[in-house]
Amino acid sequence: MPITPDSMISRFIRLYANRFVSRWLVLLIDLAIVMFAFQIAVVLRYNFELAKVDLQLMFDQSLMTLAFYLVSFLIFRSFYGVVRHTGVEDAIKLVKAAGSATFLLSIINLVFYKYFQLERHLLLVPIAVLFIHFVLSTFLLISSRFVFKSIYQTLFEKGRVKQNILIYGAGTSGMLVKNTFAQDKNTQYNVIGFIDDNPSKQGKVIQGVRVYGPGVLSDDFIEKREVDEVILGIHNISTVRKREIIDLCLLHNIRVKSVPAIEKWINGELTSLQIKPVKIEDLLQREVIQLDKENVRNEVFEKVVLVTGAAGSIGSEIARQLLHYRPAQLILLDQGETAMYELEQELQKVQASLLSSVRLVIADIRNERRMRQIFKKFRPNYVFHAAAYKHVPLMEENAYEAVMVNVFGTQNLADLSMEFGVQKFVMVSTDKAVNPTNVMGATKRMAEIYTQSLNDSMANTTRFVTTRFGNVLGSNGSVIPLFKKQIEAGGPITVTHPDINRYFMTIPEACQLVLEAGVMGEGGEIFIFDMGESVRILDVAKKMVKLSGLQLGKDIQISFTGLRPGEKLYEELLANSENTQPTHHEKIMIAKVRAYDYDQVSQQLVNLKQLLNLGDDTRIVTKIKELVPEFVSNNSRFEELDKVRFNPDTELGPKEPLT
Repeated sequence: MPITPDSMISRFIRLYANRFVSRWLVLLIDLAIVMFAFQIAVVLRYNFELAKVDLQLMFDQSLMTLAFYLVSFLIFRSFYGVVRHTGVEDAIKLVKAAGSATFLLSIINLVFYKYFQLERHLLLVPIAVLFIHFVLSTFLLISSRFVFKSIYQTLFEKGRVKQNILIYGAGTSGMLVKNTFAQDKNTQYNVIGFIDDNPSKQGKVIQGVRVYGPGVLSDDFIEKREVDEVILGIHNISTVRKREIIDLCLLHNIRVKSVPAIEKWINGELTSLQIKPVKIEDLLQREVIQLDKENVRNEVFEKVVLVTGAAGSIGSEIARQLLHYRPAQLILLDQGETAMYELEQELQKVQASLLSSVRLVIADIRNERRMRQIFKKFRPNYVFHAAAYKHVPLMEENAYEAVMVNVFGTQNLADLSMEFGVQKFVMVSTDKAVNPTNVMGATKRMAEIYTQSLNDSMANTTRFVTTRFGNVLGSNGSVIPLFKKQIEAGGPITVTHPDINRYFMTIPEACQLVLEAGVMGEGGEIFIFDMGESVRILDVAKKMVKLSGLQLGKDIQISFTGLRPGEKLYEELLANSENTQPTHHEKIMIAKVRAYDYDQVSQQLVNLKQLLNLGDDTRIVTKIKELVPEFVSNNSRFEELDKVRFNPDTELGPKEPLT
């Protein structure tokens, strides 16, 4: 292949692409431009009649003018910028520098003319020459930079394949996104337009780019302009509108990326590497629910707070949020050594003044003696109980462990809370405790029943509060991380049933509910959250495939595996016999549930513990069904127990709830 001058220049530019031109070389070029502009200004002043020009005086005055400009350039540091990244700020610096030099020269001119009555002198540069020189030199200085920038981009980027993108949002944030791509030499994007919901902006051209309305996202336009991606460059937008935009893009098979929140920009500046593909969480999020953080602060400030299950998804987020309310001590308890180590490493990033209150404790809530030592040592004022076994199929096969942790672990903590005068005990429950169809949900319901019965005990001074919510986005073992792993592995994505639905909320949102419940609860309540609309899991899987830039059926498959043991098609937040009453917050309600007698519940748990010694899961689950009569197994080996239980010809017959 022959070497042409054009290819040689391109190779040279590429070779030195990462090297910056010396600022002193830039300064020399600027001074040369100033010198040249002065000569032209003089010639223009005398209408090209060179006979009238005193060449020696012109040369001397040009050197004197050059000296003033040099000082001004040094003061304003106008030559410090990277030329190929020249922007408006660089142009402003040049205008200030040239303007300052011209202003000083004009003052000197007026002084000499007025007081010395001189007509020709080194320092007596005509005002007309100074004005023409200012305009000409400023224009040439700024233009030279943009010309070099354009040449660099043309040569360096020649032959590079770029993706055509639309930026959603023609406001300040959208402009920043465009400028970020323009300044990044490695960017692979070509901005072909803005999209904005504001009709007053539509049809206009901003920074050489046209602004369209949302209707532009059509198959014809996308195909004609070869649109590859849409980047969400807008922050002040509702969650609902954001979801609509993303859904519209996915409908037309366009990849979508988003700009992080401003507070997450690196050193306050946006880089192209920070612009990431939209996550499925962005499509499942609801409008942020604002809770009364000041009430939480007033309750836990300078108090001793114990969080169980602190290394889990919910427990760790509760811990993060509690830290900022400055408790006297924050006791983080979990039995998982590795998970606790990871939590410890994460907390090292927290400022030292907050971290000084944290105590990490490895312990098992089933061990009553160990728990007693911890309560005696730390004397907690608040207990946030998030420790539990939560995986439905695993607990269906390990009923013994589910009962030991979820029921008797909770009993240990609740009893010790009463004994050591804990002010408030907040239990993290689940929507699977409502009309449970599996062992896990039934054991969580038993834990709810026990703590409720304690609240009404005559000897009790501790207020027991329960929070109940659905699935949280990104929690350990949830469907979203599973789908992500399956997509990364090339599939297939496994969905248990095409009609299965679930409620979703974010982990921070769920934990805010727990903290708010701890503040507003008077004891005995089960707080539930407005979870919005349930989401079909199959739709989640399909959208995750599209967000990954893959085609369903071509690049990756979805397979249906059937409902897992104990799994429901639809989750509930309230049992059929329950209703709600409002609180001070429209999104938080209190479930009105039946009361339980502590003595009767306590005796039933004694009987259940005796069965544990036998290690017979069938007898254990039979007893659970007696304690929680609404527990009806689904797709489980324990379904046979319900057939006997609800057979009127059997000795057992249907059971009534505990009263």
